Amino acid sequence: MKSTLIKSGFDRELKNHTSFRQTIRNSLTMAYRGLLKIRRTPEQLFDVTLQPIIFTLMFTYIFGGAISGDIVSYLPVIIPGILVQTVITTSVVTGVQLREDMDKGVFDRFKSLPIARIAPLAGALLADTIRYSIATILTLTMGYIMGYRPEDGLEHVALAGILVVFCAWSISWIFAFFGVIARTASSVQGISMIVLFPLTFLSNAFVPVNTMPNWLQWFVNINPISHLVTAVRDLANAGTIGWDLVISLIGSAVIVAIFAPITVRAYMRRT
Repeated sequence: MKSTLIKSGFDRELKNHTSFRQTIRNSLTMAYRGLLKIRRTPEQLFDVTLQPIIFTLMFTYIFGGAISGDIVSYLPVIIPGILVQTVITTSVVTGVQLREDMDKGVFDRFKSLPIARIAPLAGALLADTIRYSIATILTLTMGYIMGYRPEDGLEHVALAGILVVFCAWSISWIFAFFGVIARTASSVQGISMIVLFPLTFLSNAFVPVNTMPNWLQWFVNINPISHLVTAVRDLANAGTIGWDLVISLIGSAVIVAIFAPITVRAYMRRT
């Protein structure tokens, strides 16, 4: 009897382990599918290729002289701000494309395949990290071409880029949830932009906080985007780690802890 129970428990553990491995393998396959979609329709990358270039040029040459006196002095301020703004707004695409795939019946076809049900959702979120990485590299490259020279070396710039990509991936869970529950892709984009635009522009990404009215400074100081921008500036420009980095990581973890389960639950109900 005892040996039977042990064997039954072992079989259960082996099945769970196999199921977990299958889920990981299926998710990676779906992530590869997302990369193939990008390769076949490269116009999907317009937002992560053109936006960093246009925004960096526009904001630097418009605000650089007025805020910092010259363009080179403004680059350590604007490059981290543009980096955060570009990558975070790119995370909206996760929910939009998810809703489009569900509207086209793509996920209905996935249900007939012998794959983990969560794999299409996990794969889409994983593939979008490539988009965030492209936006990060292009923004930093554009800054370097314009004269941005971080004082503490490229390793801290790389860490700052990883931080932004991780935070964007965390936020993409929010938009993935909107993508699952919304009725149309346009409504996902509309809702997301209504939330993101005030957060990104009412932050310290583009101008110093002390130049703003007193009634606005309190919001900017508690804005999570401001904490992320400050963390990126500290890492990239000075190679230092402060409380803003800790706050950004804790905030990202809280977002994943809240939205990952409810997104998966909503996705399972809809599919």
